[in-house]
This record gives sequence, structure tokens and C-alpha cells, in this order.
Amino acid sequence: MTKSEQRRHLFISHHHRDDALVDKFTGLLGGKGWDVRNSSIRAKPANQERLDRGLVKDAVIERLLRMKISWASTVVVLIGEKTHTRPWVNWEIDQAHAQGKRIVGVFEQGGKGADIPKSLEKYASAIVGWNANSIKKAIDDEDNTFENPDGSARSPVNASVTSQC
Repeated sequence: MTKSEQRRHLFISHHHRDDALVDKFTGLLGGKGWDVRNSSIRAKPANQERLDRGLVKDAVIERLLRMKISWASTVVVLIGEKTHTRPWVNWEIDQAHAQGKRIVGVFEQGGKGADIPKSLEKYASAIVGWNANSIKKAIDDEDNTFENPDGSARSPVNASVTSQC
């Protein structure tokens, strides 16, 4: 397998306070031979302060996020303790869905089922535990698995409802 075949262009949606988790995630996949290119926004402290103080217009953030999501082949949502409370995470998932992107949720180690963002519940292609092989299969569209944080099976979050006349 060539270096370019091992490269994955991802947008990693996460709570900005979980930046260390992003590093851990890319390290996990890097240890399995993948070259992960992450297009998500990771603001430097001075820029984060401007964002926190509302000095950057939402339209500017939305335009930047749309471009970064468009570049990625898959959107990965790191499901941490506070991820589900972040409005930008849900916006990113909604935008990924609108762009037709594969959306994969990954529970952080020790994560909980209740931590799944609402938009991920609606649009996830797969949700898996913190396991490199499961994550790789989910990203590469090999497996539409839905797991609990411990890796046990769960029902798909977005199962379509069918009706009979």
C-alpha cells in the first residue's frame, strides 16, 4: 500500500476543549499505518479568546467550516463528555450531511451513550468505540456498525422507518 493509499482526509468534529483527544485519535490511527490529514479548526489561544468573546461573526465561521468539511472525505465526530452540548458540533454534522459526507461517531475511552449529539443520532453512518480496527472500517465505508461505548452492538441510530399500506 502506498503512502497516498494510507492517507485519509478527515474533518474531526469535537469540543474545542478536547484538542488533546484529537491528537490521541490521530495517533491511534497513525500507529496503524494511516496518515490522517485533519481539516478541523483548532484555534490558537488568542484566536480562541476572540471566538469565546463573540468577536468573530458566525457567518465567517460557517464559511470556513463549510470549506474544511468539503475538503474531507469523511467527518469523524469524537464523542466526549461535553460534545453533545456544543452547538457548533451539531452544525458541523448537519453541514456534513448536507454535503453528502460519511459521518462516523467515535466514543472516547470511557464515553457514554448519552453523550451522542442530536445531529449525530440523526445522520451517523456508523458509531463505534475507541478501537482502531473498528474506526478504520467505519471510515472506509466497510462497516455501518453501531456500537455502545464498550464496543457492544446497539441499534442503528438513524434506522429508517418503513410503513405498509
